[in-house]
Amino acid sequence: MYRDRRAVTMENDALRVTVLIEGGHIAEIADKATGVNPLWTPPWPSIEHSAYDRGTDTVYGAGVESSLLAGIMGHNLCLDIFGGPSAEEAAAGLGVHGEASCVPYAIEQRAGELGMSAFLPLANLRVERQLELRGHAVRIRETVENLGGTDKPVGWTQHVTLGPPFLKKGSTQFRASVTRSRVWETTFGASDYLRPAAEFDWPFAPRAAGGTSDLRVFTGADTSSAYTAHLTDPARPHAYFVAFSPDVRLAFGYVWARADFPWLGIWEENLSRTGPPWHGRTMTRGMEFGASPFAESRREMVERARMFDTPGFRWIPAASRVSVEYWCVSRAAEAIPETLEWPA
Repeated sequence: MYRDRRAVTMENDALRVTVLIEGGHIAEIADKATGVNPLWTPPWPSIEHSAYDRGTDTVYGAGVESSLLAGIMGHNLCLDIFGGPSAEEAAAGLGVHGEASCVPYAIEQRAGELGMSAFLPLANLRVERQLELRGHAVRIRETVENLGGTDKPVGWTQHVTLGPPFLKKGSTQFRASVTRSRVWETTFGASDYLRPAAEFDWPFAPRAAGGTSDLRVFTGADTSSAYTAHLTDPARPHAYFVAFSPDVRLAFGYVWARADFPWLGIWEENLSRTGPPWHGRTMTRGMEFGASPFAESRREMVERARMFDTPGFRWIPAASRVSVEYWCVSRAAEAIPETLEWPA
């Protein structure tokens, strides 16, 4: 059990990795020297996704996202949508960010490795993950199999969310291999401070009140909310982000093949959401790399098609398997690394 959730853990001398059975969330990638897990643990009680009952449970609200929020933790996989369902999809049982974040996974453990697999009945997809510990790094290989007879347009995003104590106001630093960027195209929550739909070059995002905000440092504002979409550098075969806690002296980041995931979305929630289960007490920063620039419905994703001359979703061909690989790296550091390279 991990925070009252059924889980599987593996570890070596440097890291401890914990994966939740329901939702498959990577809940913990803890540095054993400091005991710090940079990934976000929500401040509300966590339950199995299957235990959530919209008709009786008021803790997590009664929206289409509530089943996900009941059990979300750390790094969750958004598949086969990144964003909310259409009204018809919601009526059919699809939740925010798709089924992969809520279904149960079969998990097999071997020395230094975890194998995971799950079936997504509404999407008719099978997803597999293999996690392997290598020193201060975790190698993650992910395969999506289309069990249907038609090509399928999908959203496919690694929703990596950081939280306290690693995330600290005005202190935690960030670097990323991104270039052209755009702010969320409408007001993003009650405490949004960026100019909607503004285009800019990383890292200086235009503020609604004038001036810019440097996204390389987590906000020091009392309350705030924001989302920005970033094109990863086309000149690099691998994309990355890295975060650094000056207090803990720990650098934590991910590196992936740019051809697999050309987009990085940055989500900021700083004590701004007041409804359940948030209640104005949540501080997170999502570093969400994937096939789509914005969290939006499947219809909106397909109709957008491209941004900055780059595709905004991915095709899974009929009766085919598509595989990706990415790494998480966590190690002690005296300053933030200016780049993160693909591990040898």
